[in-house]
Amino acid sequence: MTAGALARLGFSDSTRALRLVTEAGLDARADTEVIGALAAAADPDQALLGLLRLLEAAPDPEEILPALREERELRTRLCRILGASTALTDHLVRHPGDWRELRGADAARTPEPEELRRGLMHTVGAHPDDTAPVADLSLGEGSGAEPSAVLRHTLRVAYRRRVLRLTGRDLTGVNTVDEVAAELADLAAATLDAALAVARAEAPEDAELCRLSVIGMGKCGGRELNYVSDVDVVFVAEPATDGTAEDEQGAQRAATRLATAMMRILSETDAEGTLWEVDPALRPEGKNGPLVRPLAGHLAYYERWAKTWEFQALLKARPIAGDAELGRAYSEAISPMVWEAAGRKDFVEDVQAMRRRVVAHIPAGQAERELKLGPGGLRDIEFSVQLLQLVHGRSDDRLRSGNTLRALTALSEYGYVGRKDAAGLAEAYRFLRRVEHLLQLERLRRTHLLPDPQSPDGPGQLRQLGRALGFTADPVRELTEARKRVSAEVRRLHEKLFYRPLLNAVAKLPEDEARLSPEQAVERLGALGFVDPRGALRHLKSLTSGLSRRAAIQRTLLPVMLGWFADSPDPDAGLLGFRQVSDSLGTTPWYLRLLRDDVRVAERMAWLLGTSRYATELLLRAPEAVATLADDADLRRRETRTLVTEADAALRRYDTPEEAVSAVRALRRRELLRTAAADLLGVSSVEEVGAALTDIAAVTIDAALRAAYAKAVAESGGEKLTRVCVVAMGRFGGGELTYASDADVMYVHDPLPGVDTGSATRQALATVRELARLLEMPQAEPPLKIDTDLRPEGKSGPVVRTLDSYAAYYGRWSQVWESQALLRARPIAGDEGLCSAFTALIDPLRYPDGGVDGSAVLEIRKLKARMEAERLPRGADPTLHTKLGRGGLSDVEWVAQLVQLRHAHEHPDLRTTGTLEALGVAVAHGLLAADDGVVLEEAWRLASRVRGMVMLVRGRGGDSIPNDLRVRAALAQAMGYGEDDGDDDEGGGDGLEPEGPAEQLTDAYLRTTRRARAVMERVFYDD
Repeated sequence: MTAGALARLGFSDSTRALRLVTEAGLDARADTEVIGALAAAADPDQALLGLLRLLEAAPDPEEILPALREERELRTRLCRILGASTALTDHLVRHPGDWRELRGADAARTPEPEELRRGLMHTVGAHPDDTAPVADLSLGEGSGAEPSAVLRHTLRVAYRRRVLRLTGRDLTGVNTVDEVAAELADLAAATLDAALAVARAEAPEDAELCRLSVIGMGKCGGRELNYVSDVDVVFVAEPATDGTAEDEQGAQRAATRLATAMMRILSETDAEGTLWEVDPALRPEGKNGPLVRPLAGHLAYYERWAKTWEFQALLKARPIAGDAELGRAYSEAISPMVWEAAGRKDFVEDVQAMRRRVVAHIPAGQAERELKLGPGGLRDIEFSVQLLQLVHGRSDDRLRSGNTLRALTALSEYGYVGRKDAAGLAEAYRFLRRVEHLLQLERLRRTHLLPDPQSPDGPGQLRQLGRALGFTADPVRELTEARKRVSAEVRRLHEKLFYRPLLNAVAKLPEDEARLSPEQAVERLGALGFVDPRGALRHLKSLTSGLSRRAAIQRTLLPVMLGWFADSPDPDAGLLGFRQVSDSLGTTPWYLRLLRDDVRVAERMAWLLGTSRYATELLLRAPEAVATLADDADLRRRETRTLVTEADAALRRYDTPEEAVSAVRALRRRELLRTAAADLLGVSSVEEVGAALTDIAAVTIDAALRAAYAKAVAESGGEKLTRVCVVAMGRFGGGELTYASDADVMYVHDPLPGVDTGSATRQALATVRELARLLEMPQAEPPLKIDTDLRPEGKSGPVVRTLDSYAAYYGRWSQVWESQALLRARPIAGDEGLCSAFTALIDPLRYPDGGVDGSAVLEIRKLKARMEAERLPRGADPTLHTKLGRGGLSDVEWVAQLVQLRHAHEHPDLRTTGTLEALGVAVAHGLLAADDGVVLEEAWRLASRVRGMVMLVRGRGGDSIPNDLRVRAALAQAMGYGEDDGDDDEGGGDGLEPEGPAEQLTDAYLRTTRRARAVMERVFYDD
């Protein structure tokens, strides 16, 4: 056989391979079967090198080659292992006689769990039939090493030997992937039991005091373990004999020492490397709880404190080692609790938390390579199956299996999942687990990541993996395509098997689909978070019943959209809103086609409808606006001149002021929806939202002013008597309006030359009254409420004044608070000359030469203190009130305004009406420390965002974080809280469920505003 022939067989470095064949004692011409077996390995070059290493290490190489030539099954097993696992090759080099483990009929036989247990017990000299087997330390004597250490090493070698046998059957297709996973779990259980026997031998006095049972959790409990995975366990212990409370405490301490020693035996490293970690983090209270508890302690915790995700973890619990009777007692006591979890009052909230854990944060660039946590990965399958079990296993005990594939089979057999879908999901699960196993076999290290094709070794590793899976034509491409295909199928089936059967309860679907009864559908909808699942079923029936094309498309859309509704804060409102929008658009051809063809639009629509009553109400008035959700560019703030052009067109189009302003208010409604959608979808920042809301309010008022002025002039016989100007105040003037804000304004007019002031004032008053009427008149479009309380003399003063009257008032009566209020005054509509004149009038008042004096500063501080004491609503929590509370908007804005009053005369760029801009300028000029500016800015943004989101979520305004925890949670979700970093451990790391969205928002708000309050008190009151 030539080097060229070896290359055609798959050897990458054929020249080197030909040399190694000779060095191994093989005849390139005669030993074609051996060379062919090496070539069939995942990595032929690695297999050949491994064979050479084995022959060099073996004391009897002359026995190995003849055996390989004569025994086909041995040849296949050994070559497959050498080409797929450098770790097991290293084991064979360390223990060259272990190649015999792969020959003969015994190597092809799958052992029973008890056979594995008995074999490992005998390895450590324990009697497997004893109630509490104890290892024989004398077996480790005579080597010069500590007997216990010798016994531990012997156990580890025996474990590797069993893995070697299993791998031979795995790589040659004798065992399926689920059989391999089950045997790995059984082998882990047997190893734990043997390690416990060693621990008993090391501490016999502890062993005499207690009965200790090891409960397998996660993949080990479900008999679906990987080659390398943490083995999740829970420990339960009781005294060896009935005794006093002191005896019980002593037994728990003894059991804790035994459990600790057992874990150490398996997780320590020696010449055999590390087997795996024993992880007890799923115990009650996680890492914060005691390692070992009595049975009564477990029951007390689960009855009182446990959350639904903890019962989800217990779904896989089974006794695997230690005291068998105690283990059975644990299972019998815990099992009923698991299957009652779906009836708990907090089940929906916990399910939503579980769903968030599935969508774990994966490091950038790894999502497509993640077999476990990535989209369409193993966690998607496991979560779907477990959640269906929790929902339906309560009333159907046939579904109660801790094994994913068995549970999936039962769900299909008994009608909860379509047979074809279950088969597809099982096939995908086996594929992903097979890839995972092969990845871990190479070095016997825990990993769920496919090799990076961009790394130097990536293509070679992918080629080896692809060949191990049977892809030979183009292993890398075939593997990559298979992975993408499987992941896409998992995502599709994840949506379909959980949501699509809900439609079967209300609509005629193909007979091969899973069919739920109405009651089962109600259970499932309840688990998804629908408060009124029967109402949700009615909506589904309305949307999907019938043979129309519309109903057919809805049946395609809804299985996907139901999942998005379930992810939103209010699934009931989302589905109801979707039905209403769909009914409004009727048979409009583009609507359902858009949702069907652009998944982003459908997902965004579901989120908006299930999150925001405000956005839903706006969308129902103009359902055609759904089309704007397709592109971020369509949601961003539009230029003011574009809005003005559209408003001008509306004024020209209609004959009456009512019709014209109604059209402009419709324009405003569309902009409100655009802004709300951009806000909820994270397209716009809080500043962009405030600017957009301010712009459309200003354009609307300007258009209404023109219509009102034209009517007032007409009523005056067609004669213009005065010029009118509208000045925005407060948040309106600052460009910081929220959805619930009134438009704070002052009205200024200036009689035309020769016109009587009284007549001019009457015309101006008629104009502003008509302006307010047009903007607030009842109609389908949302009103724009005008508030003039910030005018001179407040409610006691005239609604509109002449420019000269303002000058006289400010010259004689103006107070410090009015100068402060004028910092945010900005003319936004009316006669341009009058706007400029008014600005020139107020600038000396708000930016006084030399700044405000000490007495004015003192007065401002008194005003601030009085406002906090008197204006905070009764019963309001001062730590959660966004406007007047500690560290809220008022604190930040008063700091910025005091800086302006003191220094704007010398720094023209401080002459701005915007809070954040003023803070930025103050920092730039050294008037405010940079760190203080960051703290204040962060608090202002968060408080502003909370105020805006309160209106969006509830449909009505509010200045405080809501006390109702359900509303607070919805608000937090709308703001993006609740995304859990997840954990790669089974069930969740330290065993403690992370804070929910409501708690995260509250903590963030209190933390942020507490810092801002400290800055305000130091800066505002410091001379």
